[in-house]
Amino acid sequence: MVITNSILLFAAVAQVYGAAINKRSVYAPQFSPPFPPMAKPTGVVTSYNPGPYDTSSTLSTTPLSGFPEPWSKPDTNNAEVQAVYNKLDLSKIPKAPVRKQNSDGSWVSNSDGASDPYCWWSSTNCVVPKASYLPPDIYTCPNKGDWGLNYDDGPFNRYTDSNAAVENKYAEPALYNFLAENNLHSTLFYIGSNVATFPAAAQRGLNDGHQLCVHTWSHPPLTTQTNIQIVAELYWTLKAIKAATGVTSRCFRPPQGDIDDRVRAIAWQMGMRTVLWDADTEDWNLPAPNGGSLSPSVVDGYFSSWINSYKSGKDTSGRIVLEHELNHATVNISMFWLPKLTKTFNVIPALSCNGITKDVYWEDFEYPTYGADGSTPTTTKATSTTTTTTTTKATTNTTTTTTKKTTTTTTKKTTSKTTTTKTTTSKAPTSTSTKCTAGVSGKKQGDGDTGYCCTSSDDCIETCRSGVCGL
Repeated sequence: MVITNSILLFAAVAQVYGAAINKRSVYAPQFSPPFPPMAKPTGVVTSYNPGPYDTSSTLSTTPLSGFPEPWSKPDTNNAEVQAVYNKLDLSKIPKAPVRKQNSDGSWVSNSDGASDPYCWWSSTNCVVPKASYLPPDIYTCPNKGDWGLNYDDGPFNRYTDSNAAVENKYAEPALYNFLAENNLHSTLFYIGSNVATFPAAAQRGLNDGHQLCVHTWSHPPLTTQTNIQIVAELYWTLKAIKAATGVTSRCFRPPQGDIDDRVRAIAWQMGMRTVLWDADTEDWNLPAPNGGSLSPSVVDGYFSSWINSYKSGKDTSGRIVLEHELNHATVNISMFWLPKLTKTFNVIPALSCNGITKDVYWEDFEYPTYGADGSTPTTTKATSTTTTTTTTKATTNTTTTTTKKTTTTTTKKTTSKTTTTKTTTSKAPTSTSTKCTAGVSGKKQGDGDTGYCCTSSDDCIETCRSGVCGL
């Protein structure tokens, strides 16, 4: 989605909303959703892990149990959902309409009028709520030169259908390995269904120093949902992240950016701050499963323009640019451009560029303050973790991914596994070589930049180790 100029009108408030909230008394009260007793996950950190990170281990595909059918609309009569709904202060939820879309994803009515009384982002790009008891949205990095790295729709699950041969090379931990090997961290907006079917990937995200946020259970435009449907979408995602990693997220992003003050108020009371973006790669529309038909050259052009704008002095603040861990195309193009971005920008997590270090989770968990060059304190001592995962049943998930105006449905089968115990030792990333040559493993010749064997955004999956391209 192209961001209209109206969002730029709010740039002046970046310093205000960008910092962690320290005057909570002016906003509506929040609560951490009451979860039933859950087993404490093992093999996950309980404080920020500065690295080094394990990039050699495989991830278990054992799913969580006791959750709604993945990608289905959660039951609003569920007792856990009802308990959260009953804790809401309904007087602090604006009475914005439950909106409707046509079959092509367009809005039946795309405006609430010139005054935009409910700060509907999909209509006006409004990021400062009209309700005084809600904080402004986070949507940019206030400091010039900062690039707030973020990815939607993760964790990227493995495929079991005809797309597996291409897609599974890019499923997690491919992107997380790339980030670890390049000493990069990100804010990750997780879909609850994807966490439930691939909790080990969410654990890897937390263990690698990334920030985990909520992106709903089944990815609907939230202004089309009733109040209790919104609660269900948010609650089950919060619970999935909690069950997998032990942390309770305090940040969230609405699918497609679709939010108004009604949705904001529910998410805020449930403990979450809204995080949007100020530019869109449109990678979600690249030709790939659950994607579209946009040429990669168009996305390449966006990245080039952002780099050129900064170098020319046109940028007066930083950026939060929307990206996805959705399919091979989105991961590929990010891998291709990140080494170039790091030569121009201070690439740090989206929350970190807004000074947020402690309000990522309800638990006592603090992220570091990043330096002007993106540096953080690091350690050299390897750490051992023991991962124990238990499951009970096979889960059939029907994946419905809505990308702007297109809805695509695919069906995938996740097979249950017995209890698996694995002990891994974290280690420093393997040093890379620049001796890779054309044709190795059938890939194009890489220039060795950051050790990745790629010359275009269409071919960026393999790492050059000891002169050989390989995963």
